[in-house]
Parts: sequence; structure tokens; C-alpha cells
Amino acid sequence: MADTERRTAFKRQVASLFLFLCVWAIGSGTVRYSVPEEMESGSFVANVGKDIGLDLKGLSARRARIVTEDGNQYFQLNGNTGDLFIKEKVDREILCGQIDPCTVQFEIILENPLQSYRTEVRVCDVNDHSPVFLESELQFKIPETTPPGSRFPLESAQDLDVGNYSLQNYSISTNAHFRVYTSEHSDGRKYAELVLDKALDREHQPEVSLLLTAVDGGSPPRSGTAQILVIVLDANDNLPVFSQTIYKARVLENSPKDYLVVTVSATDLDEGNYGEISYSFSQKSKENIKTFNIYPMTGEIRLTGAIDFEMIETYELNIQATDGGGLSAHCKVLVVVLDVNDNAPEVIVTSLISPILEDSLAETVVALLIVRDRDSGDNGRTICSIEDDVPFSLKTTFKNSYSLVIESTLDREKVSTYNITISAQDLGSPSLSTEKTITVKISDINDNSPEFSQTSYTMYIRENNGPGIKIGKVNAFDSDSEQNAKVTYSLLPAEVDGLPLLSYSSINSENGNVYALRSMDYEQIKEFQVTVRAADGGSPPLSSEVIIRVEIIDENDNAPFILYPLQNNSSPANDLVPRSAEAGYLVTKVVAVDGDSGQNSWLSYHLLKATDPGLFTVGSQNGEIRTTRLITDRDTMKQKLIVLIRDSGELPLSSSATLNIALVDGFSDLYMQFTDVVEEEEKDDTLITCLVISLCLISFLFLISIIIFSINKLLRRRNYGGTCMSASGNDDGDGNFQNNLTGNGILSQNYRYEVCLTSGSVTSEFKFLKPVISSLPAQHSNSGTDLMKIQDLIINSHLNNEMESAGQLSYAGS
Repeated sequence: MADTERRTAFKRQVASLFLFLCVWAIGSGTVRYSVPEEMESGSFVANVGKDIGLDLKGLSARRARIVTEDGNQYFQLNGNTGDLFIKEKVDREILCGQIDPCTVQFEIILENPLQSYRTEVRVCDVNDHSPVFLESELQFKIPETTPPGSRFPLESAQDLDVGNYSLQNYSISTNAHFRVYTSEHSDGRKYAELVLDKALDREHQPEVSLLLTAVDGGSPPRSGTAQILVIVLDANDNLPVFSQTIYKARVLENSPKDYLVVTVSATDLDEGNYGEISYSFSQKSKENIKTFNIYPMTGEIRLTGAIDFEMIETYELNIQATDGGGLSAHCKVLVVVLDVNDNAPEVIVTSLISPILEDSLAETVVALLIVRDRDSGDNGRTICSIEDDVPFSLKTTFKNSYSLVIESTLDREKVSTYNITISAQDLGSPSLSTEKTITVKISDINDNSPEFSQTSYTMYIRENNGPGIKIGKVNAFDSDSEQNAKVTYSLLPAEVDGLPLLSYSSINSENGNVYALRSMDYEQIKEFQVTVRAADGGSPPLSSEVIIRVEIIDENDNAPFILYPLQNNSSPANDLVPRSAEAGYLVTKVVAVDGDSGQNSWLSYHLLKATDPGLFTVGSQNGEIRTTRLITDRDTMKQKLIVLIRDSGELPLSSSATLNIALVDGFSDLYMQFTDVVEEEEKDDTLITCLVISLCLISFLFLISIIIFSINKLLRRRNYGGTCMSASGNDDGDGNFQNNLTGNGILSQNYRYEVCLTSGSVTSEFKFLKPVISSLPAQHSNSGTDLMKIQDLIINSHLNNEMESAGQLSYAGS
């Protein structure tokens, strides 16, 4: 209970001593502090913000945080106040073992801009461990002949504390024969030797019991005890003697188990049992016991476990040689562990900014990283690099600390993501290396204008188009991404023939389709130009422009217009031709024009109708009317010509001109009389029209009669059984009837008859069914003259039908 109170009071004293900490040194970019071990979680260490010269506002805005190499967080930083606190209780012995000083290193990372401060906290030892002997009872067999002054090494006590709090002194209980001598090893550890001051006498005192006490340097000091039992042996006057007092050996850290480290050897001049020597470890430690083994008979020291240079660099072994009489000698074995390059470098990224803007300035810090190698010497020295084909570079900030910075201009449109491989290589032989890849994404800014797929566009549209028809499409591409790459199309204001351009065409703002808003007329406007602007969705937006040339394609929508002779409601043009005119005489010339262009305006002239077709001819290209032969007395004085003018369009349009030509012996009053005769001919045309209508009505009535007659025959066939044969005018045989009426009484069409023979009739009855009439030829024309020709054909057809009907009826009556 008293010991516990002393420990509590001691901790309070130490804690109060270190609460007022100061910065060891602020230089070379490293801030150093010190704290005692075993402080409670949440204990204040220091105000880092003040020590590195940052105000509280800047510290909070830059999101200060702590980054360690091994990931263990022993301390925490208040980002608002800059105070550094202990996060969890720190045990120096667990953290560093016997290493002194014991330090914890970490970096304080600040952002905007990215910056780091190397911080080092020294954990100071407190006296919280007492010396402990590995064995509570030590036994020595000492011959009675051992001279005074002889020394006997004692097992060392183990104290986990370091410095002044480590083991400082040994003492033994009061006795008449022995005293204890305290000394140091080469590494500073204390050890004790039992010194014989007065000769032993087995017959007087065969055993001597002593109490060995180990004391540390704390205040108050801590101590540990062990019992020493000295057995006095009978005389054995020769001690074993080692060939060397100190053995040295070098062992590679990757040596295998059971590897022979060294062989110790001792001799004893005694004979028999007193001359037999066995070897063993003295002053054993935990590390030595689990790492080495000594063979008692041969003195070979071999490895029993792995050795690691990064953990322990040197082992010191104490060897004891004991003869059969209990006499012993001691020597030391120093085992030096040689470093092997068995640890590859480690690359630790402590901070990374991704994505970054593509317009970021050079020297902007993108990432912070640490490279460490647990080996020593050249094996622990490292070289860090990145590949050359990236616009980044590495810069050293502290020892084994680097920053990744922008070296040259970034362009997201060329490379949007960089996979940067960081290579760390040590200088060992053979060299070991490590690679770590970090990904840095580049975010877009609006630095590219839309680009059209063509430098200019030419689109075509036929005239007389319907409103809203699509003319064509423009396409623009923006190399940026997302909203910066969204392209919107628009037309720039302009005028065409005094009208706003927007009344002619429009564009779809989303897909670039161009539409016509009105019907185009080639004869009014043959082409026009519009300017299209493509703007992206950036802020501010970027744009580009392109010119569209819209050409109107001519349609054949204008019939030839006759300039001469004039065609109006007045009397047609009259021309006089002397009967003495020779063949090829130029009578007149028909002049016409076409409002269309190209092939649609190429005109050809044709003689559609003439009183005497063989007398005149029309030039197909120039419209000239000439005589083809000499005029004779048999030629009618009044000649009427109808000239057809046709264009060359895909669907040709035409007009017709009517000319009246008088064949005269001279130019006299006959010309005026000829004009009156023409008017009479026009009246005759009206009469012909009435005659055609009458014939159509008669034909209709005749057709009704035939239908009634056929129905009557069908009813009669139901009442009487019989057989029917059909005869076609195209077949040969007994049942065939074929008549061809021409001008001399032969029929010109073929007819089909149906012969019905009843069983009770001795005569045959024929019933007319259907005439087979060839289709009339049709001629496309838009003029009044064409209509007259069609009317003449209809009249001739009706006349033929009437003649055929009369022939059928006469045949049936016979």
C-alpha cells in the first residue's frame, strides 16, 4: 500500500514538472516537444499553432491534421485552437524498449495551400519499473581453496526503465566472506560480481546464504532482490582457462536457424572429474536465450531464432566454463549483426488533391508523400522518382519527404487522368525498389470553342417546297466536357431581298437541323446565305460561326409564254403567203420564253394541227414557220395552224399558238375577208361540240337497252336448260364470228358473242355481250388545241360504236 502511494505521488510530481513544456528547437522545419510517459489521455502538450506562427483563423481554415508513418495516433490536434493533446496513454517501454531517447515523429498537414511541418515529441521515462532478477535464487559452488579477491559474476537484474531510472547499483547482505562489486558493460548496462574477501573454510561453514539487492536511480529508488547460496567445495585447485577472454563474431541478419556463430574453448589442468568442462550462459537475458544456444560439451554457439539488424545490432554473451569440481571461468562473446538489404522502401502518400483544375499554375502542390527504408547505411538510403512523360515533378521537402508539384501546363482535352507511378529505390546491393501509383484527375474549364465539322456548308432545296421542310444539318463539336461541351445553335440576324432572314429559315438549337419557313421561288431568289453561331454552355460561353449557302433548285413550274403571235381573246394572228412562194419560204416565227432555268427553259416547237399538214413546217428549235413545197391551185386559201410550244422539264409543260394563214395571189382586201371566214369556223367548232354531246347521250341510252336485254336473257336461261358457247373474234372454228368493218363495210374492232342453244329450239339465238375496243391514245397537253383534238377522237369513237351496233342488230335480225 505504501509503495502504491509513493508511485502515485511520484507520477504527480513528474506530470507537474512536464506540464510546462517548451519547444526544444524550431529550426530546419522541425518542431520538437517532450512529454513524460504514462500521462492520461487528453493531457495538454503544447499549442502548435503559436509555435509555427499561424493564427487560429488560418489554422482552422487550412484543415490542420496529423499524419504518422505507421498509422498509430498517439496525439491529436485541435484544429480550432491549435492545441496538441495526448490521444492515448503512452508507455515508453512498449513504444521504444531500451532505446533512448524515445521519440514519436509525425507531420502536421495544412491545406490551401498544401504545407507540412515535421513534429517530433520525445517521450521521457518515469521510474515505473523495479529491477527484476530472472532467477530468484542463485547458487555458486566455490572451492575452499579459492583465494581471496576471486570474482564471481552474478546474474544481472533487468530494469525496463532507462537513464537515471535504470539499474544503478547492487548490494548484498552483511557477511564475513563476500562483498559485491558493481561495474558497467560496453553498452552502459550495470552488472555485479561477487568478490571473495576472506578465504572459505568448508569445515567451518559449508554454505553461505546472501541476499543480493539491485537498486535503480529513481527518487525514491526502486529495488529487486535475489537469494545467493554459496556451497563450499572441497579442494579443486585448477580453474578452467578460456583460450580468449573476448570472442568476436559477425553474423548476417538473414542467417538460417542452427547457424554456427562461434565456438568457445577452455582447458583445465586437473584430471578426472575435475578436468571435465561444461559450457553454459551466465548473466542470461531474454533476447540471448531465445536467439542463441550453447552446446555444453563442445562450446558451439548456434542460432535458435531469427536475428534482425533493425531490432538489435549487437549481442553480448557471457559464457561460463565449469569443471567437474565446480570451478568455473568466464569469457565474453560479442556478436555483431550485419545489415542485409532485406527491406524494400515504403512509399506513404500522406495527402493527395484530386481532381485539379486544368489551369492550375506551375509549382502547385498536388500530393505529399514519405519514403522510408528500415535498413541502415546505403541499404537504407533511397532515391525517389517518377516517369518523365507526365507534367509533374517531385521535390524534396525534408529528409525522405517529397511533394508532387505541377511542372508544366495541363490540358484535360488531351489527357483527363494521370496515373503517376512513384518509384523508390534504395542504394543496397542488390538494390530493392517499390512502386506506388496514384491517380490524379484533371477537371475541365471552358477553354475550347465549338468547332464545326466543315468550314462552310452548301445546302439545296427545291422551289415550291412546303413550309417547315428540313434543308440540311450543321454539326459542331466542343472538346470540353459536361456543361462546357453542350452546344446550342442559333441564326444571326440578316436580311434577304429586304426581308428578315429569320422569315426564310430557322435552326433547331439542340441538333443543328436547318428548316425552311416559307415556300421558295427560284424566279425570285436563287440563293441566300445565313450565318449560324454555335455557343457552348460554359461561363462565360465560347462560340464560333459558320456560313451556310442555301441554293434554290429550279422546278418546272412555268409553262412557256408566247410573245408572238399574241394569244388573247381577240382574233388570232393572220399571215399572208403569196402563192408564188417557193419551198422554204419564211411565213412567220413563233416567239416564246420560259420563266424557268436550265433544261426546264429549253423550248421546242411542234406543229400540232394544220389544215394541210404537208404544206408547212415548224423549226423545232427556233419556231420559224416555213413552206415545205410550192403552193398549188389545189391548196385551200385558208390555212389554220396550231403550234405546240413545249419545255424540256421532267414533267414538261406546254402552250399552243393558233395562226391563220391566207394563200393569196397578192396582198389585197382578201385579207379582211379571211378574218370573217375564221369567225365562221369558230362557230362551226361550237356546233361540233353540241353534236358530240348528243352522240354521248344516244350511246348512253343504247347501253341501257343492252343491259335490259341481257337481264331478260338471263331470266330466260333459268327457265330453260341448255348449253352456251362463247365465241371470240380472235379464235378460229365453227362457233366463231368475226367481222371487220372498214370504210368499205368491214368492222375494225373485235367483238365477242355468246351463243345459247336451248334444247327445244331448232334455230340458234345469239346474244351480244361485249365489244372489245382498243384504248384510245392520250396526249398530254395543257392547251385548248389539245382539248379539241381529244374531242375529235371521242366523236370518231362514238361514230364507230354506232356503226358496230347497227351491224350487230342487222345480224341478229337475219
